[in-house]
Amino acid sequence: MTDKPRRLVVVSNRVADFTAKFQTGGLAVALGDALKASHGLWFGWSGEVKKDAASETPKVETVSGLTVATIDLTPEEAEGYYYGYANKCLWPSLHYRLDLAQFNEEHNEIYFNVSARFADALMPLLGPDDLIWINDYHLIPLAAELRDRGCTARIGFFLHTPFPSPEIFAAVPGQKRLGNALMVYDVVGFQTCSDRDNFRRYVAASLDGEHLEGDRLAAQGETTLASAFPIGIDAAAFRKLAESESEKGPVLPDFGEDMKTIIGVDRLDYTKGLPDRLRAFELLLEEFPEHRGKVRLVQIAPPTRETLPVYQTIRKDVERLVGRINGRFGDMRWTPVTYLHRGLPQDVLTRLFRESAVGLVTPLRDGMNLVAKEYIAAQAPQDPGVLVLSRFAGAAEQLREALLVNPHDVNEMARALDRALTMPRQERWARHNRLWQCIETYDLANWRDSFIQSVASSDTEPVNLIPKKQGAA
Repeated sequence: MTDKPRRLVVVSNRVADFTAKFQTGGLAVALGDALKASHGLWFGWSGEVKKDAASETPKVETVSGLTVATIDLTPEEAEGYYYGYANKCLWPSLHYRLDLAQFNEEHNEIYFNVSARFADALMPLLGPDDLIWINDYHLIPLAAELRDRGCTARIGFFLHTPFPSPEIFAAVPGQKRLGNALMVYDVVGFQTCSDRDNFRRYVAASLDGEHLEGDRLAAQGETTLASAFPIGIDAAAFRKLAESESEKGPVLPDFGEDMKTIIGVDRLDYTKGLPDRLRAFELLLEEFPEHRGKVRLVQIAPPTRETLPVYQTIRKDVERLVGRINGRFGDMRWTPVTYLHRGLPQDVLTRLFRESAVGLVTPLRDGMNLVAKEYIAAQAPQDPGVLVLSRFAGAAEQLREALLVNPHDVNEMARALDRALTMPRQERWARHNRLWQCIETYDLANWRDSFIQSVASSDTEPVNLIPKKQGAA
């Protein structure tokens, strides 16, 4: 008789939308099948805000063959936990932007209190043999709260954002509470080796911890496995989608083979480096006039956190730059920049990726950036485009055959764009072939299974998801 598989319990700030038509890059794809196979549970905030939320029990329902449980937040909790400490303090700090971080002691306490309420609501739904996977910076204290309530299940945490240098993280109010809370987990997963190493150095410097054998760390009476698990995409499914969608014809107006498209797809967030990207494109047209009238930048930038002033500022900057570039270089037949401040369906984005000669992914900091991997997967293998990628995106550790650039250096980005637009097909093919092999091997299922395996066994060291360098890019 075979052993019954352990039930997987996924916890995140918001639960995935299992009704969406396309979820190629999301957690729903990575974890949906595993949850269904183990009759698992996904737990998180409903997104609803109610005055009496604290007195209500979780709403539990079955969606697409798995159990989804959600709780509401009070207005004070939503403001202090989500909009406050998580997104005004932790988000900028984790992305190296202490200058934008807002510190508020009341929000700090509400953040920790919400994890306590998550634990209160989740505990009655748990079993002793469950395997619990907690996601992202919103819920760092949750394992400690669960342990305080008697939870004995194995618990893993995965940080989807970067983990900054110890000097940066040490400036975050409440950082020692956060650091001690991370040490409670059986496994702490990071996107990159750099993030893991930053955490390792932080534990030594701020928590008086030590590095044990392999990826194990000890501090404050706790031992955890801190490892790199770079997230992937379902590369084969994305390529298949791109091939089928390409048969529908081009999305953009066809101006002939001489017109090349540069594609950028990013949330309108200050971490994505959109103003510098636009300045680099402007410099390309200025310094390399042979591209005028023969290249266009298509920038898709869906809104995010629009109520926060810093996001209103970045929108104004981007719109001003788009207007300047189009007014300076455009004419009646050619608009250099096409800018959309809204999201597009995944099938349309896939077609845009496939028909674009250059994928431009230049965040100032990013945990991974799956757009880079989606662009690779969408390319026609025999005539692929070129990925221009920020060296400060987590994806740069794996995607070394991309053209890696400093997103703060507009001159370097402009030269990289010229190189990408003029790169011979043989070099494009060679680079793409190696990039494809990487994203196909280290795909979404590989990420999921490696992390779950590490959480399930205290003695398991993770497989290496960072490929060895295969040559200079």
